[in-house]
Amino acid sequence: MNRKIRQEIFRRLKKENPDPRTELKYESAFQLLVAVMLSAQATDVSVNAATPKLFQAAPTPEKMIELGIDAIKDYIRTIGLFNTKAENLLKTCHILLEQHNGEVPKFREELERLPGVGRKTANVVLNTAFGMPTIAVDTHIFRVCNRTKIAKGKNPREVEDRLVRLVPTEYQLGAHHWLILHGRYVCTARSPRCASCPIEDLCEFKQKNLD
Repeated sequence: MNRKIRQEIFRRLKKENPDPRTELKYESAFQLLVAVMLSAQATDVSVNAATPKLFQAAPTPEKMIELGIDAIKDYIRTIGLFNTKAENLLKTCHILLEQHNGEVPKFREELERLPGVGRKTANVVLNTAFGMPTIAVDTHIFRVCNRTKIAKGKNPREVEDRLVRLVPTEYQLGAHHWLILHGRYVCTARSPRCASCPIEDLCEFKQKNLD
């Protein structure tokens, strides 16, 4: 796939969705961080079902600490791995207060030092909260990039590095959201909706579902 085709792919994705946004619900960088931490191996739907009441009770790191581990677990009990996530969340809140004046850090290295925050979570926060052109490669983006040949890779980091290098500059900020939404609703794992795909003619996937 050449640069001209990639340019056209992202032009079409942008035309379909000019202002792409995360489907996680949040009102601050801290709440976004919490939501993304909770979304690991869980759906955005399940996270969004739990976080409104959690954020109402504890909208800041200080309030989250006051809430305590048992109450946090009660709020997120419907989310997978809630015990570990609650513990990481509480530890993270202590670090935010002790080392970052209660603010979410804007640097990858500092984000990745937080318990329960890996490269993917850090990339989402940097992109969505702070407007940086990072790309968090989840299962949807990994699938879309390998199927279409936008950016092939054997693992998420390979795909991420190639996307950073190959996505045209003007589309880098929105690329993460366009690709994840495309994978979630069009280029699905089973029975991809190729017949209604806006980039079907540019995609190099050989087993297209055009029925």
